[in-house]
Order: sequence, then C-alpha cells, then structure tokens
Amino acid sequence: MPYAPATDSSFFTRRGLVFAVIIALHVGMFYLLNSGLSHQIIDVVLGPIETRMIEDTPQREEPPPPPPPKIETPPPFVPPPEIAIELPAEAPQTTAIQTTTQVRPTTPPPVSAPPAPTARTAPRSDSRRPLTQPEYPPSSRRAGEAGTVILEVYVLENGRVGEAKVKQSSGFPRLDEAAVREVKRSWRLVPGTENGKPVPMWGQFAVTFKLTD
Repeated sequence: MPYAPATDSSFFTRRGLVFAVIIALHVGMFYLLNSGLSHQIIDVVLGPIETRMIEDTPQREEPPPPPPPKIETPPPFVPPPEIAIELPAEAPQTTAIQTTTQVRPTTPPPVSAPPAPTARTAPRSDSRRPLTQPEYPPSSRRAGEAGTVILEVYVLENGRVGEAKVKQSSGFPRLDEAAVREVKRSWRLVPGTENGKPVPMWGQFAVTFKLTD
C-alpha cells in the first residue's frame, strides 16, 4: 500500500477554508447592498452632504456713452456780388464873397476913481491900564533863563485879548508859556481901528524876561 504524505491533506484543508471565507464575504456584501445597510454606513462615515445654490451676482448695466456732438458743416462760401458805384463829377470850386458891415466901436465906460485907502491903526497899550509883566518862572530864574518873546495878540473891539500865540520864541519854552498866559489873563489894550472905528485886529507885542526883575 502506497504511503501518502500528511502535508498534502492539510494543505488542501487550509485552501478550502480560505475559499469558503472568500465566498462568505461576497455573499455578505451582496446582502448588504440589497438591504440598504451600505447607505447607512456611508452616511455614518462621511456625514450628511449639504448642497446649496449660489446665485449669480447681477451685473450692473452702465449707461451707454453719450453720442458724439454733431458738428454742422458750414455752408459753402459764396462771394458777395460786386457793386460798381459811380461817383459824381466834382463841381468846380467857387469863391464865396461875404459882405461885412463895419461896426463903429463903442466908447468904454468911464473909469471910476479908485477907492480911498482905508485908514487903519494897530492895537496898542493903554496908558490908563499899563501892561503887566508876567511872573518869572522860579525854575527859569534858577536856571538863569532870560530873553525876549514876540507875541501876536488878537485884540477885540472892547480891548480884551481874544487869542495870543508866539511869533518868535525867547529860546526857553517856560518863558514863552508864562508870557502867553499873562497876556490872555490880564492885558487890556486899545483896539485897532479902520476909518476911526474899532475892529478886531492882530497886533505884535514883545515881552522881555531879565534876571534883574
């Protein structure tokens, strides 16, 4: 009796087992596909799939560009008609003779005699009211200031002084101010006259300051 090795029987037994497992897997997959369990497994693994519709952004229609300006074609140049102007013949120049009448010159009116000169007298001091001497400013006396100031004095009809101003300074303002102040305050004069009548008039008077006073 021939001897069969043990290894061959075990090999075929293992091979049949693998073949049976493969067949069982195919049968199980077929069952799953028919029963709908495969869709549930896919949903568990991949999760729900969300779909949404994306709307297209509306495009803004821009207004069409303005039409180009219409340029009117100028009318064709038509030369003006030529007009012939006939000038009249120049008339001969004539000499006009004008008749003039001689007019006798009129005698001028007689020249009137010039008016008599007005007799005027300037204001002067009144002997009944002698002119007062201004007070010597103490500061001027201490400083040794001395001199003569010439004043222009406006004398009214009644002999009072209306205005006084310095015409020529003594060289020291304090002496000039003292003289003007005294003339306005205290002086009474004989007014000036025109044809014997007292009238307001400007007159000149001199005031002298001496340290011996």
